[in-house]
Amino acid sequence: MRTQPEYIIGQLEIHNSRLNKEAILESAMEEELDEFFHGLRLALDKLTTFGVKEIPLKETDDGQGLAWGNFLKLTELLISRHATGHTARDAILLAMEVSTKSQWNNWYRRILQKDLKCGVSEKTVNKVAKKLSKPEYQVPVFECMLAHDSANHEKKLQGVKLLEPKLDGVRCITVVDFEARTVTQYTRNGKVLENFGHITEALSQYFDEFARSYVLDGEVVSGSFQSLMKQVHRKSDVQATDARLCVFDIIPLVEFKTGVSVQAQRRRSNMLKTFEKIFADTGCVDIVEQLEVDLDTAIGEIEFKDYNAELVKQGYEGIMIKDPSAPYECKRSTSWLKQKPFIEVSLTVREVEEGTGRNEGRLGALVCEGSDDGKAIRVNVGSGFTDTDRDEFWDSRDAVIGQIVEVRADAVTQNQDGTYSLRFPRFQRFRGFKAYEKI
Repeated sequence: MRTQPEYIIGQLEIHNSRLNKEAILESAMEEELDEFFHGLRLALDKLTTFGVKEIPLKETDDGQGLAWGNFLKLTELLISRHATGHTARDAILLAMEVSTKSQWNNWYRRILQKDLKCGVSEKTVNKVAKKLSKPEYQVPVFECMLAHDSANHEKKLQGVKLLEPKLDGVRCITVVDFEARTVTQYTRNGKVLENFGHITEALSQYFDEFARSYVLDGEVVSGSFQSLMKQVHRKSDVQATDARLCVFDIIPLVEFKTGVSVQAQRRRSNMLKTFEKIFADTGCVDIVEQLEVDLDTAIGEIEFKDYNAELVKQGYEGIMIKDPSAPYECKRSTSWLKQKPFIEVSLTVREVEEGTGRNEGRLGALVCEGSDDGKAIRVNVGSGFTDTDRDEFWDSRDAVIGQIVEVRADAVTQNQDGTYSLRFPRFQRFRGFKAYEKI
């Protein structure tokens, strides 16, 4: 007799060890339990949604048992949204009535909830499938394109680039599904965002204008980043109607699912502009404007510096630098670079603190004080040091106290007591000493 899915879920649930979970999945793959892994895919694939929130728990006696094929028919109706509202509720109640109690509560219900409650992710399943050469059991991993820090890829800062503001908000992947007539928003990790209904409802009025399924990659922003973050995952009393979706890329859904768009960045940016009127009509969706510069020219370098300075003045988090010929890849790519503004402040070392852990017995941080633009700053600088620095500065700590140090940071920040500090401070150098001179 083939092992039942609800039994496997139960085994996965009671074993906390990662190795034990992988062994259970390995055994199921070797038994070729296709129905079980089809169910895992339905539950773990972030882009598969059923459009229902409340799935009842079966508390009555067992039914005769619901065949897998019949359950699949239910999921197809829900995924395609051919069954919604009361129709969906009635179909789910019928399926629950026919199912056995264990079959429903421990398997079918968990699939519809998209929560298997057994500590298994798509990456766990895929690791075992790869080990056993079972690609048919792999689950799609939700990923979007991510940028590298330009400071680590300076050689890439050449040629023609598209520049745009780096927004200070919540990364939002919006799936406009033309076939299912749904708009679903996700975080960059695939968690469904449900608190920006005014945006999804506005976009849902324009399915026919989209004419196919697209992914809109962007950022949800509002007047206050702190206020926005409080609303992102609230369960009740949500106040996010001032939030706007700022879109900076568009990819056909079919290409997003494969992990790469064959269309170059410039073409995608131009495609985005064709939806400008639709977005304007929604009243809550904007297109992020881009500036094209040629960094191989003197004019391009000046434009780049001026653009960066202007965005800093306007309060943006930094700039994005994009290769106009590059495809959209669902991974971190040097085709997108981020560059954050920084400040450098000269401060006086007041104390030298010993480190902990691997830095025990050597420098942990320099306690620095000083003034910048009339603001009295006190900050612990604990990064930017090499291991050699930590040993040398600790051995010469008496000489270090009172020296002037240059500190690089993202910004000056104000503490609750009215004093000032630095965001992400890192040591640059001691001022007034030559390179390699001993302290």
